[in-house]
Amino acid sequence: MSADLTPSQADKPVDSDAVLVQRTVAGDQKAYELLVIKYQRRIQRLIGRMVRDVDLVEDIAQETFIRAYRALAQFRGDAQFYTWLYRIAVNTAKKALMELKRDPTVSENSFKSGDEDETSPLENELTSVETPEALLATKEIAAMVNAAMEALPEELRQAIALREIEGLSYEEISEVMNCPIGTVRSRIFRAREAISARVKPLLETQSGKRW
Repeated sequence: MSADLTPSQADKPVDSDAVLVQRTVAGDQKAYELLVIKYQRRIQRLIGRMVRDVDLVEDIAQETFIRAYRALAQFRGDAQFYTWLYRIAVNTAKKALMELKRDPTVSENSFKSGDEDETSPLENELTSVETPEALLATKEIAAMVNAAMEALPEELRQAIALREIEGLSYEEISEVMNCPIGTVRSRIFRAREAISARVKPLLETQSGKRW
């Protein structure tokens, strides 16, 4: 039957998210397991930046995938699957925090999570020189950035984390946070300004380093 496929169909990766979603909706449980495996660590990292209690991260991530599975038939493909999944993760984390009456905050491992190839641009910059003095300065700067992010309002913290840590585009963040792109740009700008104001004095004491 492959001869009946159009060129675009024939070239489409069989393991793409869209295909896995279609297979899952059709009843293929293995297909959804592949999606979970692919995104589990990224979802846990995202949740870990919203929730102080690390013991809750795995539970919220599991609830995210359960909710996504139940809603998968409603996924229309207007956005990328991962942005749709990120939005569910953000909403699930918010709901859990509201129920537990806990405030969202950045975890201690915000800039030390994920695989090496998922390292954020900011972390790469902070760890580029590994002399003892530079490592000490890096820890101080990372702690200051972490504290600055903790002090941000929730919406600004989410926007800057999705942009600088997860590497999402403004359009993707707009989908995740369910707000206009202009609002996303404003939130990221304000977050960067606030973080810069907190970190700049420390950086000025470090020779050759700038924010």
